Order: sequence, then C-alpha cells, then structure tokens
Amino acid sequence: MAQQLLSRALVSASWLSAALKESQAGAALRVLDASFYFPAIRNGRKEYAEQHIPGALYFDIDECKDKSSPYEVMLPSEDDFAKYVGKLGINNDSHVVVYDADQLGMYYAPRAWWMFKVFGHHKVSVLDGGFRNWLKQGLPVTSEVPQVKPETFKAVLNSSRVKNYEDILRNIDSKEFQLVDSRSEGRFQGTEPEPGEGVDPGHIPGSSNLPFTSFLTEEGYEKSPEEIRNLFQLKGIDLDKPLTITCRRGVTACQLVMASYILGKEDTAVFDGSWFEWFDRAQPEHKISQWKNK
Repeated sequence: MAQQLLSRALVSASWLSAALKESQAGAALRVLDASFYFPAIRNGRKEYAEQHIPGALYFDIDECKDKSSPYEVMLPSEDDFAKYVGKLGINNDSHVVVYDADQLGMYYAPRAWWMFKVFGHHKVSVLDGGFRNWLKQGLPVTSEVPQVKPETFKAVLNSSRVKNYEDILRNIDSKEFQLVDSRSEGRFQGTEPEPGEGVDPGHIPGSSNLPFTSFLTEEGYEKSPEEIRNLFQLKGIDLDKPLTITCRRGVTACQLVMASYILGKEDTAVFDGSWFEWFDRAQPEHKISQWKNK
C-alpha cells in the first residue's frame, strides 16, 4: 500500500483508494464527508446523497455542535460528540479520514479533523485535495449510503486547545498567546462584508491576519511544509510560542491549526466562538474595523 501519511495530518487520494480496495470502509477505516456551506449556496447533505466516496458517511458539522449555544457551530459536549460519532460506526481505534467537496479543495474537513483531535482521537486525517481532486482523478463514487453498526467512542476534551471569550479578552492586555485570524484581509480590516446578517467585519485587537487560503494551492492541495513554514514566518508568527487561531466561527481557523500541526506544533488552540461571538459580546473599543467609516 502507498505511504499512509503525506504529512502528519494528510492522506492522498491514491492512498485512500488503495486502502478502500484492500480493507473496505468499516470501523477500522471510516471515511466522512464533512461538506457544509455557509451561506447555504449548496446543500452538502443533498450532494452527499447524490455522490460520495464509496463507504463514506455524512458528518454534519451543523448537527454535531452545541445546540444550546447562541453562536454558530460551537463544540458539542464530550457525551454528545461521542454519541454522534459512535452512531457513524467510529470507535477509538478507527482511522478516520475526512474530506469535503468545496471548490477550494479543503474547507470544512479541517474543522471535523480538529474536532476529533480536540476530543482526544489521534487517528484522523484529511484527504488532501478533497472530493474535487478525487473526481478529477476519475476515482469511483457512489450514491449508496452504507449501513453501519454503532460503535462505542469515548471522548475526552483537551480544554487547553479551546479558547473562550474571556481568554481572548484577557489576552488583549496579558498577551499570553499570539492570536491569528484566518479570514480574508478585507473581512479582517473591515473593507468587505461578513457573510450572513447581523455581523459587521473587523478584528480583535492585537490579532494578525493570515488567510487560510494562503495554505492551499490553486489545485486545492495543501502547500509543502517549507511553504507553510514560510507563510507563518512572513507574518512574524513564532511557532515555538503559544498560538490561538480565530476566524468567523471556528471553521477556517482549523486550517491554520492543521498547517501548524503539519510542522510539528500540536498545541495550537482555536477561539471556538471566533468573530461571531466577539462581535456580539465585545465593547466597541475592542472591535477594530474600517466598516464604520464606509
């Protein structure tokens, strides 16, 4: 079989294709389609039903979340995550491979990858290049939804990898960690709108901006470790020091967590509520934006 890991977090389409031929999807190898779109210009679940990688199940990020929270896709509890993934036939020994069908190659899959990581599951990978490149390579697809046997999964949250509003507020003065925003420069600066309604663009004081798209090639693959390291260095981000990533709602932030993980940094945290929660709760002086001048 081809080399399992392209990096510390990625598997190739050729590896996954060979693994599926050799073992078939099952509890030992569970493939998940985490396609989800916001705003809802596409329907990830509907597209999954139409075609997906053979053996794959649908991982609904908008379902596997804290439904009591007023914020967008906050982490669920340990019990809720364990029950959700257990129903997908995943146990603590499963190798989980996540992909999505976004045109960028990898958009929501790193969020699902991070969720497994933060709940203590280490055998999880993202399909490099995503479904876009799976199709481009002419690899098989199906509309058949596999029937799976529920498994027992034990989730243990690593709370040091999750930052809350109070952590970020305190950090403005204490500067305990570097804070990096993965949204586009326009949304960060406040020169272009945030998607959806009720949230203006802007950023948290003291944060720097490194768009997640910087880490992807035009073809939708992750850039090389050397290129990734250079991107962090050019922004003055020290990977030897504490690092937290924010974005709109804790999704594209996970791209930067994955990128730093590829370089060997395993302690990068995510501000789970991200800008959506910050905009709702922070004082006006703690929301830096050019939007009000437009």
